[in-house]
Amino acid sequence: MNSKFCIAAFASAMLFSAIPNSAEAANTLRVATFNVSMDATNYTEKDQQVDPNALVNALQNKHPQIKNIAEIIQRVRPDILLLNEFDYISKAQGIDYFKANYLAISQNKQPAIDYPYSYIAPVNTGLKTPFDLDHDGQATGVKGDAFGFGFFEGHYGMAVLSRYPIDFDKIRTLQTFKYKDMPAAQMPIDPKTGENWYNQEQWQVLRLSSKSFWDLPITVKGKTLHVIASHPTPPVFDGDEDRNGKRNHDEVRLIKDYIANADYLYDDNGVKGGLAPQSRFVVVGDLNAAPEGDKKRPNTTDQLLKNPLINSQFVPSSKGAKTSYSEKYAAAYTAFWQARVDYVLPSTYGIDVHDGGVFWPVKNSELYRLIKDRNASSDHRMVWLDISLK
Repeated sequence: MNSKFCIAAFASAMLFSAIPNSAEAANTLRVATFNVSMDATNYTEKDQQVDPNALVNALQNKHPQIKNIAEIIQRVRPDILLLNEFDYISKAQGIDYFKANYLAISQNKQPAIDYPYSYIAPVNTGLKTPFDLDHDGQATGVKGDAFGFGFFEGHYGMAVLSRYPIDFDKIRTLQTFKYKDMPAAQMPIDPKTGENWYNQEQWQVLRLSSKSFWDLPITVKGKTLHVIASHPTPPVFDGDEDRNGKRNHDEVRLIKDYIANADYLYDDNGVKGGLAPQSRFVVVGDLNAAPEGDKKRPNTTDQLLKNPLINSQFVPSSKGAKTSYSEKYAAAYTAFWQARVDYVLPSTYGIDVHDGGVFWPVKNSELYRLIKDRNASSDHRMVWLDISLK
């Protein structure tokens, strides 16, 4: 056998020997988040019009990127998994098709994996408004003029997969929660005029969540775990007004206020307040905010990472990122553009943390093929924690 192959195979084996099959780890629960880049733009040629059915077509045509995503999931084997950037399409054509035709089928000799429970719901991306929200002189209804940036309604959606029962009757969503109803929300200011970026008519209807905000109660061996899922807007692609940066801050603040049971909150059914005290929860998602590095937004991330209700002491990491970049905190990166932006953050109440990691193989590993670029899988990595409920 070729010696270089032996070394790579050994490195691969060593890297993943620390990832036990979650089904075998009877006393722990593996919770993960993964921005999978399974949105229409990832299956659209440059300069071509974005097709809302692009994900449907990619799924039906056994797209290699989707097969790699499925292989990563089969290798890490989370019990509960949030998928960000999974377009909101029909369940039969979308998440159910992905489960049946990718996850339930062995990818590259990996054991198939079954998720009996799943959840998808509408999001604000691509949902039309009549306003010129991005101040480019045109009210297009989509992209920067939609409730959340998107080329079509449902773009950049979310989905949750679970091996344990989701209590569908008790799910809470805050998709329609209005930005104006957050006390002391950060209004961007137009630097040219000194006026509020959004006029009064716009401010009265704007929604806070760029995608959505979900509280999914999941029953694990008789105990309830609240999965708090979201995907705040990137704090970039704007100007000196920092409208996306301010929105990102307040979308993360929504998480902080929800777990603190802030009384100003209301869900899409009109139920007031946030999470009840003494609730077990885990915050998951691509939060698009980094605590360190040239993209850092500590005022945003400190809302969670320094929150007494959250146990942020264990920081998932990888040898792949550590050996790829020189920064001392590089091991915690979760995106190839050198930032920690994807999080799994458990409550201090009722949860013990045992282990965790980031799926980022080293370059001489045979598994590096799965993450070498966005065409291989995604510009983000799967992040997971192994926890137990007390």
